[in-house]
Amino acid sequence: MMKAFRIRNIEINPPLILSPMAGVTDYTFRRLIKRRGGVGLVVTEFISVEGLTRNNPKSWRQMKFDEFERPIAIQIFGSQPERMAMGAQIAEEVGADIVDINCGCPAPKVVKHGGGSALLRDLKRLEQILKEVKKSISIPLTLKMRIGYSDSEINAVEVAKLAEDCGVEHIAVHGRTREQGYKGLANWDVIRQVKEAVSIPVSGNGDITTIEYGLKKWQESGVDGILIGRGAMQNPWIFRQFQDVLEGRKPYQPSIEEKRAVLLEFFDMLREEMPELAALGKMKQLAGQFTKGLPGGALFRQKLYHSQSAQEILDNITTYFETLQNGKTYGDGLVEADLEITSCYAFS
Repeated sequence: MMKAFRIRNIEINPPLILSPMAGVTDYTFRRLIKRRGGVGLVVTEFISVEGLTRNNPKSWRQMKFDEFERPIAIQIFGSQPERMAMGAQIAEEVGADIVDINCGCPAPKVVKHGGGSALLRDLKRLEQILKEVKKSISIPLTLKMRIGYSDSEINAVEVAKLAEDCGVEHIAVHGRTREQGYKGLANWDVIRQVKEAVSIPVSGNGDITTIEYGLKKWQESGVDGILIGRGAMQNPWIFRQFQDVLEGRKPYQPSIEEKRAVLLEFFDMLREEMPELAALGKMKQLAGQFTKGLPGGALFRQKLYHSQSAQEILDNITTYFETLQNGKTYGDGLVEADLEITSCYAFS
């Protein structure tokens, strides 16, 4: 079975990582997932070094974390080596255990400025960034990357070798190209090739929404760890369940009441951290993923999406989960339907 690994002196145990997702893995969401157990490392949503080095309040807020989240990596993005080094220094100063470089974000607004996935096409600039950052910090440096910019430009092995030569101590590979975005299946064969090409720890990322699929890809690729992103939105207990299986136990199965409670817990934390309107939007985002596959989930998501106040959201949650607990049919009773609500958030 898979075992813990180290990023220099930091043990990742269990070898399960909450993958950074822009607009998702903020202070509130990370704490929600960490409390469920089974997370060996959490990574912040990516933070702009331009914002950090120019004292943008939002960028500084994104670095907030609690001690119980440790070990924690702060992920930064940008295209200027000097700015990236300054941003990394700030991350170390606020107490990060690890600085992670984003080399995978496909968002046009990031790529057009030379950051994220654009670095996969500019290895000279990437090398400069990694060397400058490495010199500027004493904590471990890691890299999150995609397998290439497009199907005709898959260069993950080359990038991984360059990163290792620059002193990177762990590489996380998302098995899609920039061109793919989040469509299609992740290519775990390329992830395996990266693992075989370097001597530093490598973790894989892409499509891990079930224990069975995750274990299969883990064993086939030989990676040291697994990153889970959207799977954690759909199932906040997925890390605990993975850990259970790795340690020879039956995976934990939350009750309907626990599922209701975790949504309410998340909403309470959101309302503590931000204005009500922003909290409503975040709540709809998580609930949209969390109720996929549940009976009547599509209709519930539609009602939640149209909720205009905190009380309306709370009432809808109460009604929905009480209906499930009583074994009754909620609305049309469909598991999935054309009522699916799509959120416009990005994943890094």
